[in-house]
Amino acid sequence: MTPGLLIAAPRSGSGKTTVTLGLIRALTRTGVRVQPYKCGPDYIDTGYHQKASDRPAFNLDSWAMDGALIRSLAARAQGAELAIAEGVMGLFDGAAAPGSAGDGSSADIAAMLGWPVLMVIDVTGQSQSAAALAHGFRTMRPDVRVAGVILNRVGSDRHDRMIRQAMDDIAMPVLGSIPRYAELSLPERHLGLVQAGELAEAERIIDALADHIADHIDIPALRSLADARPLTQAHHHCPPPGQRIALAQDAAFSFTYAHLVDGWRESGAEILPFSPLADEAPAPDADTVWLPGGYPELHAPRLAAARHCIAGLRHHAQDRPVHGECGGYMMLGQALIDANGKAHAMAGLLGLVASFADRRLHLGYRRARLLAPMAGYEAGAILNGHEFHYSTVIEQPDDPLADVADAAGVTVASTGSRRGHVTGSFFHLLAGAA
Repeated sequence: MTPGLLIAAPRSGSGKTTVTLGLIRALTRTGVRVQPYKCGPDYIDTGYHQKASDRPAFNLDSWAMDGALIRSLAARAQGAELAIAEGVMGLFDGAAAPGSAGDGSSADIAAMLGWPVLMVIDVTGQSQSAAALAHGFRTMRPDVRVAGVILNRVGSDRHDRMIRQAMDDIAMPVLGSIPRYAELSLPERHLGLVQAGELAEAERIIDALADHIADHIDIPALRSLADARPLTQAHHHCPPPGQRIALAQDAAFSFTYAHLVDGWRESGAEILPFSPLADEAPAPDADTVWLPGGYPELHAPRLAAARHCIAGLRHHAQDRPVHGECGGYMMLGQALIDANGKAHAMAGLLGLVASFADRRLHLGYRRARLLAPMAGYEAGAILNGHEFHYSTVIEQPDDPLADVADAAGVTVASTGSRRGHVTGSFFHLLAGAA
């Protein structure tokens, strides 16, 4: 098993992403082969991880994935010298977990794979109290090893000395101190970070982060802490929705999970990318068309004008499956209303009308029981996924695709839609339930 480290924090906003990106790039450019991971369902951070490491980045999620899938994905680090996983929220933060292997916390992944945890602590407004925080995290779960801390946003040399002395008193290794440096940040959008592929300055920013990390973190000491638990080899492939899969891929439709697409390929499927924004139709000989999520609301006029693409979708839907997730679901609908209240006609394969004029956050894990077949899955299949969008449903006249509940088992209104061979949902598929 490749040794690994999990970069965690007491809460969101502590600096996990910038530390992780800088560390991955700093190691990679010295010749270390790093396999990146992201705990939880975030599909934007993994794009930055991939850019920093030049390797596909995989999500690990104990709520949505069973142990076999998690171990199979951890095995993707073979051939790398070090696995680095970025945590989600605070180290122990998760969801209700009835019927799941875990609660989706970073701590679950650290415990399952034996990866030591490095805590990134934002020490703004505190000094010795940071040691009490570190001590509490170290003792919370006996099966999770907090091996050291990285101090972030340190105000001065005196501030640093005070915290280090307190950490020494509890025998907590300090791997580095990062001074406040406001320029080192990544631009954000309403769903999180701007995607790595959209950001022209991404390489420059990641290199600047790497320079900063290399100057302020003891990287050799950090590498010496990496470890892993020997695991039995597990093979787990997500069933492909067809032998030849036309997959929408561009700035409007880019929220794909690497483990799903890789799993389809390993099962023998062929991926046929196409770009709705470039008015490309799906491959005419594809078995299935799959439109992932993304930001169609930012490109609604171009999508509405993509007549060749829409004609191809309509032709395919006559006798073969077409599925859309979140943004892809909206593209398959009747209309998309932008933030200014203007309606843009979409493919019209489903009756969905979604609006961004009245923004409401829909966020959380979803467990769906299919009421009808969906590309790659039979009626009755249980699917685990995640919903994260701000659109409001104005019309949804088609038959529901699934009975859907949140992490606590409470029914939610986001049932998805089906009409003929066309299906769509607001939840992003992570894995079939065990």
